[in-house]
Amino acid sequence: MGVVNITPDSFSDGGRHFHTAAAVAHAHALLADGADVLDLGAESTRPGATPISADEELARLLPVVHRLVADGVRCLSVDTYKPEVADAALQAGVAWVNDVSGLADPRLAEVAAAGGANALVVMHQRPMTAGQAGDDVAYDDVVTEVRAGLQTLVESAVAAGVPRSAVIIDPGIGFGKSVQDNVALLAATPELAAVGHALLVGPSRKRFLGVLSGAAQPARPGCRHRRRLLRRRPVRRPPGPRSRRAGHPSCPVRRRCRPRAPPGGHRAVS
Repeated sequence: MGVVNITPDSFSDGGRHFHTAAAVAHAHALLADGADVLDLGAESTRPGATPISADEELARLLPVVHRLVADGVRCLSVDTYKPEVADAALQAGVAWVNDVSGLADPRLAEVAAAGGANALVVMHQRPMTAGQAGDDVAYDDVVTEVRAGLQTLVESAVAAGVPRSAVIIDPGIGFGKSVQDNVALLAATPELAAVGHALLVGPSRKRFLGVLSGAAQPARPGCRHRRRLLRRRPVRRPPGPRSRRAGHPSCPVRRRCRPRAPPGGHRAVS
């Protein structure tokens, strides 16, 4: 998964791709580098970031979506916790909804179901107060608690109408987790995958990597991919060059990247 931050204040790129043209160029560079899915985020989720309105988020997001869809890119994900943003993005041609809030607003799953999302990513995140650091969140057994939390999120999504096969789980590395918690979760990826769903893990450029390596912060300019999708079984690629266009016939996550209906082809959800 390649990440495109359409924000002025994201921790990983400092607003380098805030403007539409820069975001689109970065998206194509990620595809050329081997990304199978592009995750578009128009609101920063870094600690201490100022929340923005749905209107502002859509004003940043939709021009990029429209350009990429017009270019034939279909494997697009929207990183949002707002149902109205997810709904508009799905209608514009986005295929995945990636929620880092842990379904804080249950309507998001309903929107994903009604909008025909190819995948809904549900991430574990322990509720935190403003200014609270991940090191301040305590777990008795982080792996057991995160796994149980993910199972609950899966059942909530399915109850809202999302096909079970379309739910992807994310342990929320760096979100309300200490350095030790993050390491424990990475070591436990086989156990988390045993929940029975594809597992999306996003450790790149997170603060804990800098702590472990002794660097002030992880190196960023040379790293474009933030997340890896771990599957329950090996994926065999067909021979020949990999397509990055409509349908992604050789994309290893092609079941969730099929061409979507044209804009306007989805039922709006209020």
